Amino acid sequence: MKHIIYALVENKPGVLARISSLFSARGFNIDSLAVGETHDPTMSRVSLVVDAKEEKILDQIKKQLEKLVDVISVTDLTKKKFFERELILVKVKTNKMTKQKLETLVKKFSATILSYNEKAAVIEAIGEKKLLMELLDCLQPIGIEELVRTGRIAIAQ
Repeated sequence: MKHIIYALVENKPGVLARISSLFSARGFNIDSLAVGETHDPTMSRVSLVVDAKEEKILDQIKKQLEKLVDVISVTDLTKKKFFERELILVKVKTNKMTKQKLETLVKKFSATILSYNEKAAVIEAIGEKKLLMELLDCLQPIGIEELVRTGRIAIAQ
């Protein structure tokens, strides 16, 4: 099962390296990772999506994170009500036939065309992973040239 965990950490060099080393040393995979400064510039929030099939593994992950000196707190949002978002930037091939189709798709998925010319268009979309995957499935036949995505972020309601 996928779990969304966030850790409030001290905003200083080496913290992310220690967190990723912890996961690597124990053979845990990080499915998604996003880090950013909080409203307090001395703290950052590390958002992680991990696949923990057993509660025991999840507890071990949280306990190991809490042991790190620079970690202030660890929260598992999975069993709480929360909002989650991810950002994608996708470059697709264009031709005379694609402009109308792209305009219809971006409207349907509340996305934005950042640039458009005769060779390519760059589209920005923000949303839940499922919605973004649907958009990417619709863009695939047009021709995805490049895709960049952030890690998922989440906040409790």
